[in-house]
Amino acid sequence: MKKKKWVKWLLIAFGSLLGLAIVAGIFANAYISKSKPVIEGEVAVAVLEQQVTVVRDDIGVPHIQAGSDADLYRAQGYVQAQDRLFQMDLSRRQASGRLAEVIGEAAVDTDKYFRTFSLRRAGEASWAGYGDEAKQVLEWYAEGVNAYIEEAKEEGRLSYEFALLGYEPEPWTPVDSLAIGKFMAYDLGGHWNSLAVRHWALNEFPEDKARELFIRYPEEAPAILAANKKQPVSVAGAFDPSVIPPEFNGSNNWVVSGDKTESGLPLLADDPHLGLSTPSIWYQMHLESPEQNVSGVIFAGIPGIILGHNEQIAWGVTNVGPDVQDLYIETPNPDDPTQFRYEGQWEQAEVLEEPIRVKDGETVDFEVLVTRHGPIVSPVLYEEEEPSAVFSMQWTALEPTLELQAVLNFNKAENWEQFETALEDFQAPAQNFVFASTDGTIAYKANGRIPIRKQGDGQLPVPGDSAEYGWDGYVPFDELPRSVNPQSGFIATANNQVIDDSYPYHITDFWAQPYRYERIAEVLESSDKLTAEDMMALQMDQKNLYAAEFLESMMAEVEKLTDEHEELFEMLREWDQVDSAGQAAPFVFHTWMRQLPDTLFEEQFPEDVYDMLSGKNHITDALLRRAFEGEEGAWVREYGGTGRWLADSLDLALDDIEAAQGSDPQDWEWGDYHQLTFPHPVAGASPILERFLNPDKVPVGGSNITVQAAAFNDDGEVDHGASWRFVADLADLSKAYHIVGPGLSGHVKSDFFHNQVDKWAQGEFHETQIEGDVEGAELTLIPE
Repeated sequence: MKKKKWVKWLLIAFGSLLGLAIVAGIFANAYISKSKPVIEGEVAVAVLEQQVTVVRDDIGVPHIQAGSDADLYRAQGYVQAQDRLFQMDLSRRQASGRLAEVIGEAAVDTDKYFRTFSLRRAGEASWAGYGDEAKQVLEWYAEGVNAYIEEAKEEGRLSYEFALLGYEPEPWTPVDSLAIGKFMAYDLGGHWNSLAVRHWALNEFPEDKARELFIRYPEEAPAILAANKKQPVSVAGAFDPSVIPPEFNGSNNWVVSGDKTESGLPLLADDPHLGLSTPSIWYQMHLESPEQNVSGVIFAGIPGIILGHNEQIAWGVTNVGPDVQDLYIETPNPDDPTQFRYEGQWEQAEVLEEPIRVKDGETVDFEVLVTRHGPIVSPVLYEEEEPSAVFSMQWTALEPTLELQAVLNFNKAENWEQFETALEDFQAPAQNFVFASTDGTIAYKANGRIPIRKQGDGQLPVPGDSAEYGWDGYVPFDELPRSVNPQSGFIATANNQVIDDSYPYHITDFWAQPYRYERIAEVLESSDKLTAEDMMALQMDQKNLYAAEFLESMMAEVEKLTDEHEELFEMLREWDQVDSAGQAAPFVFHTWMRQLPDTLFEEQFPEDVYDMLSGKNHITDALLRRAFEGEEGAWVREYGGTGRWLADSLDLALDDIEAAQGSDPQDWEWGDYHQLTFPHPVAGASPILERFLNPDKVPVGGSNITVQAAAFNDDGEVDHGASWRFVADLADLSKAYHIVGPGLSGHVKSDFFHNQVDKWAQGEFHETQIEGDVEGAELTLIPE
């Protein structure tokens, strides 16, 4: 009887808890649903002058039709805020170094980093240079965002993320949009961290080992080498490498002339490679007014369309990746650390007080020193009380630039001449633009501010105390790499080297591995009857030319030492060298290649410095090529030779594979490890939030070196790749083809939250119209 009574009370207690959980769940669901964007019916928006129509098509793309540009940009701000306000707010906070205000102490170091990089101040400086028309657009856009913020506050409809973090968004300003633009320039901006690591290596390793860590050793600049050894700057110690953007935030793009297409008019394709997240970094829209009709993508928080097409032209970009961030070795005054030596005198730096407010904590005092070259960045690299030398950074994006002005002019351009004129205002980040128009023109320009150095080539820090170093202007706009209607019939870029030795200016030595470009060129050269469908298929191509170059020679070296991998090597030799999800060979190859630099370098670097080292596989690729030609480098000789390095790396790679998928190669599959994920920034706070905010993982093929870009982290999660896929057929610009994973809305209850995850994985494009009636949910925005 007692036992039955105990069971009875346990069931009552469990039932009560279950009831409370159901009630809480219903309440939470109702609360979250309340903030779901209104996409049908009528909504009064006080800032409008006339009625605006917003139709979201079946994939969620908003088509905004307005009677004037003023109302068009106001509506764009309103609609973006409906779907992405929390993302927009986090973006402006990160760029401005204000995350700790809403997240707390955990974000203080990140805020210090971005206060030091001065992105918001650069946005403020840029505002002054904009013309009246661009300023007016930014103000109209901000009016629309603020109309939504006020509405959501009044009606208690702010999205749930604000409630989770316990704050409300501030009013939007035009500088917020410019700061987000500067953050994107940061994400695509340069390789300052590589300079710091090379400086460290020169002072830690013998010269032959240090030399091999350079993409190209700067033998022509002995004074710069001497300066780096004479005044070592601390690099190891406190730096968080996670704030460094992925080293190849890059992309693929190409344009094909009508001579090589079935229609007789050009085709254009673009797929920018950035971090994959929920929501996407891109927001796809169609904007129409009497002054323009343009479609494509933009960063949430910015007006206009940065990539896409209108009725007469289409355009896309990849990252040039030039050396636009230089470090200077600065000598502080021992009696006044705010002064630095220049030409024999102590020169006063600008002192910026940057107090960081911390949620549930005390304000952290922080100071940024700005020299004639730029901000002192050493305090975010390491902790030292009285350094004898520090780094300052000069960077094109910290200067006033006018990218939004360029974007607004892209949207209304009708031909190459107008588009190229607009490009003069697109200064940072430097991008490879491809272009096509309905008149048959195809064109390319590597555009942006690329510095001309008095000495050196941007591979090492230079002395900050001498006028002999620094920048002497920029590569003239008319001398930037350019091509119009080439005889080849196509132009393609994939962050590959776009110049040869005859080009008179230095751009960079840090080009992407050539394999994506080589595969694109191979396919485009193979046909004179190309179609839009062919372009979409090429964006999903998984052919691995990296393996074609290296794999056979790698196996041959290992076989000189041992025959224990005979069965495995037979499987690898039978592989079609396609990184398809269902095969084992891609798993083996990529795990082996990723292990090579770790085996050779990791134990000889402090962890944070090793994480800062960009281009690890560039370095080991170069060492392998030399070794296969009979010339082993210092690192390889010291390790014990090429075969030993390769064999040990393979054993370590196989240990990882077997730990994940067992000991039988017949059970291994690339897709079981290599899985698509779109993580939400809030999801990491709780497994429950992760369950609701992150989509289920999806096995995918491709890799970081295939045209279907799908780069992955150490856990196999595909977290970087084609953030947007786009194909335009200039024979019919009333429509184009797109994929934006995971979806367009940032709201968990929206039908457009994760509706493109499987489409991204399978390459299922959707057609977006810019002419005719669009079917979908219709929202009418009316003036009050």
